[in-house]
Amino acid sequence: MSGHSKWHNIQGRKNAQDAKRGKIFQKISRELYMAVKAGGPDPSSNPQLRLIMDKARAANMPKDNIKRAVDKGSGSDTANYEEVTYEGYAPGGVAVLVHALTDNKNRTSSSVRVAFTRNGGALGASGSVAYMFDRRGYIVIEREGLEIDEDGMLEAALEAGADDMETSDEAFEIYTDPKQLAAVRDALEAAGYKLATAELTMIPENLTPVPADKVEQFQRMIDLLEDDDDVSEVYHAGELPEDVEA
Repeated sequence: MSGHSKWHNIQGRKNAQDAKRGKIFQKISRELYMAVKAGGPDPSSNPQLRLIMDKARAANMPKDNIKRAVDKGSGSDTANYEEVTYEGYAPGGVAVLVHALTDNKNRTSSSVRVAFTRNGGALGASGSVAYMFDRRGYIVIEREGLEIDEDGMLEAALEAGADDMETSDEAFEIYTDPKQLAAVRDALEAAGYKLATAELTMIPENLTPVPADKVEQFQRMIDLLEDDDDVSEVYHAGELPEDVEA
């Protein structure tokens, strides 16, 4: 693996995300809605729905909110959401992928373009940066209170069907084939491990250092994209200086 600790970045942004909990719930509700529309309301036969329900619970989304989104997706709601991907470069030439779920592509495209261009970035054509990222299943098991060393955890992960693992002081980060994510997650849970997260993600093949004089612009651009109601995920290949919090 590239040595890119996605979990470190997630934890570094947690407090800011907590302050945006209402928007997070709104975004997860849309994902639940789309998953139900695509594969039905039963999580036992809809792996994507189960993954998003796990994501909702990890975000402490109330059960009533989850049920409402699932019911909406399985009812007669006529909203027409589309999944859209935008590609471009942040300040310093850092590759950025933006996944959005929208009922108005013109509105979303305009907002995403403004976030890029007003902060030293630039949108690119379709395919301009997507090849720089790998779609992977991603599982995190936090190390606090866990009585197993790196070798033991790696063995357990590989036996469960994982492809690779990275270790930090805080967590074991486990990577899988996207199609095997649900099976690996289930196997690890059955073995008694408590998962902090299990999701599909995009991992950059290589990281691009963000120049010190571009850090503020870079972070402002990423924050604006993540704050957009239509944006569901933002992935980037940026590596911030060590003295800057992710």
